[in-house]
Amino acid sequence: MIRGIEKRDIFIDDHDRSAFVDRFSELLVKTKTDCLAWSLLSNHAHLLLRPTRVKLAETMKRLLTGYAVVFNHRHHRNGHLFQNRYKSIVCDENSYLLELVRYIHLNPVRAGLVKSIEKLDTFKWSGHAAIMGHSVCPGQAADEVLQLFDDNKKRAVTKYRDFVADGIALGKRDELVGGGLKRYLKLSGSHDFEAYDERILGSGEFVEEIWHETEQPIDPTGPPPSLDDVIERVTRVFGVDAVAVRQGCKEKHVSEARGVICYIATRRCGYHGAELTNRLGITESGVVLAARRGEALFNGKPILAEIFAPYVQLK
Repeated sequence: MIRGIEKRDIFIDDHDRSAFVDRFSELLVKTKTDCLAWSLLSNHAHLLLRPTRVKLAETMKRLLTGYAVVFNHRHHRNGHLFQNRYKSIVCDENSYLLELVRYIHLNPVRAGLVKSIEKLDTFKWSGHAAIMGHSVCPGQAADEVLQLFDDNKKRAVTKYRDFVADGIALGKRDELVGGGLKRYLKLSGSHDFEAYDERILGSGEFVEEIWHETEQPIDPTGPPPSLDDVIERVTRVFGVDAVAVRQGCKEKHVSEARGVICYIATRRCGYHGAELTNRLGITESGVVLAARRGEALFNGKPILAEIFAPYVQLK
């Protein structure tokens, strides 16, 4: 997801949109990056990409830097065009691919740029038209998307279009903007939370799988992690707000995270209970009790054991 700085437009007219799509398509082919869906709005764009040879960061840098230079020159402006770095979310392809394709291609409808599915079929600034066969975007994996619906292309197009049309009534879907199942359950009022991460869209199991691949263990040869680092890592695994942990919130999952923090900090990293009282809003005796509860929870979370395993200062 890319946005204009201060929510300003990054596409003033069709000339700008065409320049972006041409550059985007060329880079998809050059970098062997698969594009499953895309859509352009006035001040932002959504891209569903699968890098295969070149890292996403490199492709996006080339795309955004090149486009910003051309845009600034054409519109006689200077300075940054985009709002910070693009926002990227890792998604579980097995569970979310088709939902994301539909959601992204319906962005112009939700934004009011297109009034109906019939208009969307030929709308030039969304990948939907390419899948429908009304436009061509080299590098877009239109056939791959269609094959998920039917081996026969004609039937696949019909089924795909029906699938997209059915999504109009669903409106904005907060569960598709990061956090996956945990975010969905939170919004629906359920307390059966799973691990989540704002940067990952998938089940709790998928989130933990990504963590296993990317989370760096604490260096066993260096000093113990800071209390802030312990709190940040634990709350991320439990999917709770660090502020709630620090303010003494009694909600079950917050309390569980607090217990694990107390256990890791005092039993594995050598911190004194007094150092935790102000950070967690509990007494020294409360730290001791929380640490006892936290030990079992710690042992039940393999990812935590991997991150903090080097610290074995058990008392």
